[in-house]
Amino acid sequence: MASYFITGTGTDIGKTWLSCALLRHWRAAGLSTRAFKPVMSGVELDNLPASDAGQLLLAQGIEVSAASVADISPWRFAAALSPDMAAAAEGRRIDFEALLAFSRRVTSADLRKISLCEGVGGVMVPLDEHHTVLDWAQALAVPVVLVAGSYLGSLSHTLTALQALRSRGLSVAAIAINESTGSSVPLDATLLSLSCHTQSVPLVAVARAAPDAGVAALAHILHPS
Repeated sequence: MASYFITGTGTDIGKTWLSCALLRHWRAAGLSTRAFKPVMSGVELDNLPASDAGQLLLAQGIEVSAASVADISPWRFAAALSPDMAAAAEGRRIDFEALLAFSRRVTSADLRKISLCEGVGGVMVPLDEHHTVLDWAQALAVPVVLVAGSYLGSLSHTLTALQALRSRGLSVAAIAINESTGSSVPLDATLLSLSCHTQSVPLVAVARAAPDAGVAALAHILHPS
């Protein structure tokens, strides 16, 4: 089927929430899915179901356990910091080549399934002293879904992230605008403004009050039925 790399304009932008919503939508339509969150920071070992990996597993109907979380998220760190900082706090570092090998393996393992590989933080978050999430996405070379918000300032953040992705020759399959809680900026106005600058990249608005329509529209863009 297809593989996508899910990234965002920053942390806590809704990457995992949107990934889970897509997984549930596709599974309800009878499609097979696979989702991975290779790198996680801020992991609470005594509350794995609440972790990003735990949420991805639950969205696929997979039991959450230490083993199942480790299977889809090999690089896990306790500190809620950028991956390079969180790893250093434990005297560790992320082996970029190993991360890339894992990501390539899981996104090409079963062509009968829709595969999602969720990044960590935003596009330019450091993974180690030499690599960022952008380097990871470029090396993996699968289409990208960029998740953004509608908060004041999101226009610049979104267009900057889009430019960074395009500068590396990456295919951006869609930009999903998750409506930001309490934002003074209307979601429709955000969408209209961005549409003047994103050229041919599909834009999808996901409203807080009624997210299903936006999720369904994005799911159709990524996997037309």
